[in-house]
Amino acid sequence: MPKIGDIQLPDFPLLLAPMEDVSDPPFRALCKEQGADVVYTEFISSEGLIRDAAKSVMKLDIYEKERPVGIQIFGANLDSMLRSVEIVEASKPDIIDINFGCPVKKVVSKGAGAGILKDIDLMVSLTKAMVEHTKLPVTVKTRLGWDENSIKIVEVAERLQDVGCKSIAIHGRTRAQMYKGNADWKPIAEVKNNPRMHIPVFGNGDIDSPEAAMKMRDEYGLDGAMIGRASIGNPWFFRQVKHFFETGTHLTPPTMEERVNAAKRHLQMSIDWKGEILGVFETRRHYTNYFKGIPNFKPYRMKMVTSDASEDVFAAFEEVLEKFGDHQFSL
Repeated sequence: MPKIGDIQLPDFPLLLAPMEDVSDPPFRALCKEQGADVVYTEFISSEGLIRDAAKSVMKLDIYEKERPVGIQIFGANLDSMLRSVEIVEASKPDIIDINFGCPVKKVVSKGAGAGILKDIDLMVSLTKAMVEHTKLPVTVKTRLGWDENSIKIVEVAERLQDVGCKSIAIHGRTRAQMYKGNADWKPIAEVKNNPRMHIPVFGNGDIDSPEAAMKMRDEYGLDGAMIGRASIGNPWFFRQVKHFFETGTHLTPPTMEERVNAAKRHLQMSIDWKGEILGVFETRRHYTNYFKGIPNFKPYRMKMVTSDASEDVFAAFEEVLEKFGDHQFSL
């Protein structure tokens, strides 16, 4: 069974990927309840942390019920990254994860995220310095390479391991691909099959069904799956995958009551955590998936995503339950 440092994980753990404006404490709590084995915070700017930027500092909030939890940071400046490690440690996470994979232009243009894939030596030296600066296990999330002509992920993973990285999660696309095309898991399997590798190798990208997760486990032989977009508005995905592993059958989709209750809890936890305005606004992206597969749903969805007052959104949830409560829909 894989371990991250001293953290023992189950066979083929399911990890909630760090996602900007998605994997906040309310959503992590829902995913944890549904079987996520490790959860990660949204990625946090090291520069924002050392400047004490409110949004960055708020992302450090973690709760006992979500352990083991990793706080993910990004940056390309050594001094800023080391200072941010000290700030992160005060939140007492179980893992510090470094983002070497975010493809977004505003991150890449500063040489951070996937931008660092252009400078592998810097990537390795930053990781080494951070490992030496903390007693917490340091892990890395990255991509296959900058573009298809610069894929050296087997060598990169080995070098990161050699400087003390405790696990690596690899998204099966290059930075040039962004989120287009299909994720390629073969190079990730090559990392895992390198006889010199002994840390866990987790796969990420296009794990959008229980069958895909099983394929990653059985055909590609990886140590676990990091779930991203498939979980948005669908925290049940983790439970569905585990049920499929155990039985070979698909779990019955959540009832309408379960969907509405999850959406209500999500919204209420978001309001409790970040206030009415942000709580209402930042939960909107989940509603399409919470209520996926329901015919003629657009009028209700429009109420949910355009209402600024939480009571109007809660009222829309009740309307949905009243109209569709007796029906069963697939997610």
